[in-house]
Formats: sequence, structure tokens, C-alpha cells
Amino acid sequence: MLIDAALLGQLIEHAQRDAPNECCGLVALSGGRAVAIYEMENLAASPLRFEVDGAKLAPLLASLEDAGHEAAIYHSHTRSEPYPSQTDVNFARWWPGCEWLIIGLADRDTPVTRSFMIGEAGSIEEREVVIDG
Repeated sequence: MLIDAALLGQLIEHAQRDAPNECCGLVALSGGRAVAIYEMENLAASPLRFEVDGAKLAPLLASLEDAGHEAAIYHSHTRSEPYPSQTDVNFARWWPGCEWLIIGLADRDTPVTRSFMIGEAGSIEEREVVIDG
């Protein structure tokens, strides 16, 4: 994923603002480049997992698709490394082929952002995050 430094800053700010709970949302992608961030509310209000309102998620995904964009899911890990948890792997089975961007806040002074593809069988493949600007 190629992401502008300003958009990455928005993601990190969202994660820090929602801490100690996980944040969540979507990143609109065009040709592998992040073009917009869509913050969503974590209905679980939990530091261990996130839950989104399907009634809000479905039309957002449809509008992104209508605009010719792909969507990546982002969320934060507030106390652990930014690597897919078993909860993430279980949730990802509903979103095959979707990229997952995870913001790690275990060290609040140095947030770490990593991206992954999670396969239907639970395989995890890290993808490069390239910061532009």
C-alpha cells in the first residue's frame, strides 16, 4: 500500500484518540494507493476487538466500489504488536482479498503501521506500507 504521510497521520491520530480502545475504519484505495480514510465507530468499545455497524458499512463499501475504489480495513492494536490476532483472522474470513492495515500503539511514542493480506484458510502475508511524502 502506498500512503501519503498526511493520511497515515490521520490514521495514527484516530488510533491515539480512541485508545485505550481499538479504532477501526476503511481506507479507500486506487491502484494500491490510499486516497481517503473513513473513520468508523468501534461499537464494541474494546481494547481487544472492534465491531462496526453493518448498516453504515454496507453503503460505504458500495459507494467506494461505485467510485472504482477498493477498500482496506484498518484498526489498531493498543497493547500488542501490529500483527493479525486470531480474532482478526476469524473476522477476515468474511472479507476475502481485503488488505488489513494495523496500527500498533504498544509504544505510544512510536506507533507502528503494518499491512497484511489474510487468506480464507487463515494464512497471513505481510504487505509493504510505503509512505509518500
